[in-house]
Amino acid sequence: MSTAESANIKDVVKEKYGQAALRARAGGSSCCGATAANACCDPITTNLYDATQAAQIPQEALLASLGCGNPTLLAELKLGETVLDLGSGGGIDVLLSARRVGSTGKAYGLDMTDEMLALANENKRAADVENVEFLKGEIENIPLPDNSIDVIISNCVINLSADKDRVLREAFRVLKPGGRFAVSDVVTRGEMLPEIRRSVLAWVGCIAGALEENEYRSKLEASGFEQIEVQPTRIYRTEDAREFLAGQGIDVAAIAPQVDGKFLSAFVRAVKPVALNDKKESCCAPTCCK
Repeated sequence: MSTAESANIKDVVKEKYGQAALRARAGGSSCCGATAANACCDPITTNLYDATQAAQIPQEALLASLGCGNPTLLAELKLGETVLDLGSGGGIDVLLSARRVGSTGKAYGLDMTDEMLALANENKRAADVENVEFLKGEIENIPLPDNSIDVIISNCVINLSADKDRVLREAFRVLKPGGRFAVSDVVTRGEMLPEIRRSVLAWVGCIAGALEENEYRSKLEASGFEQIEVQPTRIYRTEDAREFLAGQGIDVAAIAPQVDGKFLSAFVRAVKPVALNDKKESCCAPTCCK
């Protein structure tokens, strides 16, 4: 992909996510204009958070969600951990994470969109949480030091990047040894039709930028990760495809049956290995357990 194409994708993503933030601040859903969040027409972003979680965060954070999963539910966060959400949007997953890691932990959110950052900070104040910090930046260039994060989460954002290899290398860099990569993302099974890949707008819908699941594993491995797992959470069928391909300039009637079962929301896990000099010595010597 050329530099110009990458910049074009980034501009389209910024514009759509900025508009989504403004709609959420006005009380509308990010995915369906002024409809209620629980009536969202997008099959990817529907029904990701239960009532208990929704009650813990401001309504504006829920309205601004453009995710495809619930990484905070699956990441197994622990008290005292430091969490980073890549592409944090209105802050829903950051705020939920902050409550799970407690006052001794911290949750960072990273986003490149001014409107989303403004909304996220409003939601932080409304939620009355102190252990949260929102940072402006791009997920290809994370503005945090090496070995500083326990857990990286993300919700349907990495697929939007035109340089996923760099994103994964950056994630690996900022994670502590033994740190966990635990993201929700859209992946594909098998080759994707070129008509969808060519649609820039489909990148914003979490479709055209999605990696094939085995390619995702390979890129994580190449970045240094171990214990890689791609666990499907939703498999999209023909009728779902008709909904998320509509309005993309694609022949929906012809293509939707061909993509049946090939698009998945998935939870992607991996671990940054512990350096050899940090690993515990095997307990085989007479005094090693004393």
